[in-house]
Amino acid sequence: MSFYNFIKKFKDFDFDGYFKKVTLEDVRKSIYSDNPTYEDLLNLLSPAAENTLEEMAQRANKLTEQYFGRTILLYTPMYLSNYCSNNCIYCGYGIKNKIHRKKLTDKEIYEEGKSISEMGFKHLLILTGESEYHTPTDYLINSVRILRDHFPSIGIEVNPLSEEDYKTLINEGVDGLTVYQEVYDEEIYDKVHISGGKKDYKFRLDAPERGAKAGMRTVSIGALLGLNKFRSEAFFTGMHGKYLRDKYPDVDITYSTPRIRPFGGEFKDIHDVSDRNLVQVILAYRLLSPNSGINLSTRENGALRENLIPLGVTKLSAGVSVAVGGHSLEEDNAGSTQFEISDDRSVEEIKEMLNNKGYQPIFKDWVRF
Repeated sequence: MSFYNFIKKFKDFDFDGYFKKVTLEDVRKSIYSDNPTYEDLLNLLSPAAENTLEEMAQRANKLTEQYFGRTILLYTPMYLSNYCSNNCIYCGYGIKNKIHRKKLTDKEIYEEGKSISEMGFKHLLILTGESEYHTPTDYLINSVRILRDHFPSIGIEVNPLSEEDYKTLINEGVDGLTVYQEVYDEEIYDKVHISGGKKDYKFRLDAPERGAKAGMRTVSIGALLGLNKFRSEAFFTGMHGKYLRDKYPDVDITYSTPRIRPFGGEFKDIHDVSDRNLVQVILAYRLLSPNSGINLSTRENGALRENLIPLGVTKLSAGVSVAVGGHSLEEDNAGSTQFEISDDRSVEEIKEMLNNKGYQPIFKDWVRF
């Protein structure tokens, strides 16, 4: 069984036709559904639901405070390498892009981890480009061994791995997995992934489930909003999370809502996703799954991130550098970035903002034994 079976059922589904039939009454019933179905998610993502965003927001805020209180978990990404074997036309790491490539040595990994730890972080997300040659599983294992004494929680965002490799990394101290499908529409997926291992749609699609089966504590998923119409992509992302929650109830599922930011790729066929659209997606995820995390990265600007916090956000990145070794190396020695960030505030500035809004910044909610 795979989530791919669900996707196949909707291969010829007329999303636009369905959305045209959704009424305000349908949306309001879905807002207060105690056991949301795929129809409820479609209703919440429909154009008709744009007229009920305030009502959706009030419900989302109530549910978020019920399950999470007024807390925000802070984390930061650590880029180990920007080598990549894929040719993805929307990404700055693509193998054909002429950028400065960098892979951290053991000493550099230690120094980068130390710099991040001194900022107060206890949750770390380590990232690489997708190159099994430059960053094989053994490199990831070694990196985790260097970092695990500083960080009680370590997540990975790397190329999709086998279930056995995930188990090995869990045994070394990894407890979180992030895998973005990028785009759920299989035809668009094939179009934007020209070559490389990432072209295997189904292997990537099943990676979150392999991680869940291996024993990951948290699994984060998302679509890169802008590669396709946002309503259908948010629908498949939401149902992917529901599939994983229903099948692996002990795994914490987190939704991410990245929008395309300026990058060094060549993709131009971008579907606009407005701030209002982003709000609707976040609210729909919260109403679909009251106890799932929702992550908002520094791709979004500071003012927008602040305003979206009460709508269901539970995790924020802070003090971010998307350069390889960007927290400890001189700029000339760091690798080129994957995309441009929009919110470059320091950790202290993010903490102050949260406190002023009446939220408690959390640096640690998990201890590895």
